[in-house]
Amino acid sequence: MTSYQETVSKDELIEELISEKTSINHVEIIENVIDSLEQDDSAMVSHSPEGGYLWKFKYGTVEVFIQLTGSTDEDTITVWAAVLQLPAKDEPKLLRHLLELNCSSTFEARFGIIENKVVVISIRTLAEISPGEVSRLITIVATVADDYDEALQSEFGAA
Repeated sequence: MTSYQETVSKDELIEELISEKTSINHVEIIENVIDSLEQDDSAMVSHSPEGGYLWKFKYGTVEVFIQLTGSTDEDTITVWAAVLQLPAKDEPKLLRHLLELNCSSTFEARFGIIENKVVVISIRTLAEISPGEVSRLITIVATVADDYDEALQSEFGAA
């Protein structure tokens, strides 16, 4: 029996590996993670004509948002959840507390302010992102926000 071995050039092999790596379906990955975390069938999604997506779902006592701007390496995934409405009581103490938490408790996420709301947020470009990283970003933001929202509202809410 004759055996034929296909010869593939180094460049062809590299191109094949690159195309396999870039064929990650970010939308599918995000929706799978949401399915595992959401509560009460709360997930909603909107899709823009430009190729972006925006999801919202309930996790514990917070609403988590995920924005995917597209599917190229330069596009981003942003995950955020609001934990406290501003203005707040004793804002200098609040801001110091949030900075301390950013250094010790938020992993790849961080506290920030968007439209007069304290949020937990994480932003990452899609370049070389793995399905595990997508899952971790969403899970970390949801968990940190749910862990801190009630305590922050209790101590600093409604100035």
